[in-house]
Amino acid sequence: MRTHYPLTLEDELALIRQEAALPDGTTVPSHLLESVARFTRLVRASRRVDPRSGVSVRFPVSAAETVAASALRRAALSGEEVPVARVCDLPAVVEPLLGKVEFEMDAEGRETEVLHALLRRAVAEVFRERLGTVDLSPLSDRFSGGATVETGDLVSAAELLRRVGTVPGLALMIEHAAPEAEDGPPFTGLAAAVVEFALEGLYLERRLSKDTLPDGGIYRF
Repeated sequence: MRTHYPLTLEDELALIRQEAALPDGTTVPSHLLESVARFTRLVRASRRVDPRSGVSVRFPVSAAETVAASALRRAALSGEEVPVARVCDLPAVVEPLLGKVEFEMDAEGRETEVLHALLRRAVAEVFRERLGTVDLSPLSDRFSGGATVETGDLVSAAELLRRVGTVPGLALMIEHAAPEAEDGPPFTGLAAAVVEFALEGLYLERRLSKDTLPDGGIYRF
């Protein structure tokens, strides 16, 4: 039997949107769904992964459901009315997906490291695609004086935005990163999701530094 995978990124995204059973009222913005889709395709193409076993079409569906579950958990613990997934929810997909991937022998003992690296690469690709032409210097410049921003999977959207402060050009960032915004979740949740995505992208592009924490990270210049 031959397994047929989605041929294009758009097909992968369509599959996720069609098959993922997301909790009612929980939103996973499009830039995160695309990150999951790109992550899946990078895992399939990785030389560290056994091509004979492949990567199931359920892989991205399970990942999207895990991201949504992480957002739902944060909302329950922080009192958010509307759960909206953020970049900090993405690492939660790695452990559950380990059992769905067969690795080559040279990756033995480094399976988790391999998946996290591919996940970061996927986020970086989406960042360049969606925010690569947007001037993010007003956001990055606020760190030049020594400011830091700590975020994580238990930091509410409102609290994250309070820590970051005013972000000039935020509306344009949302328009590029999450063009579905007009029909999407309340502004606070989506704004926090896009700001955190921008911070992570700036870090992955080496325009910011990041101290990684067990449940999040601290962005700094």
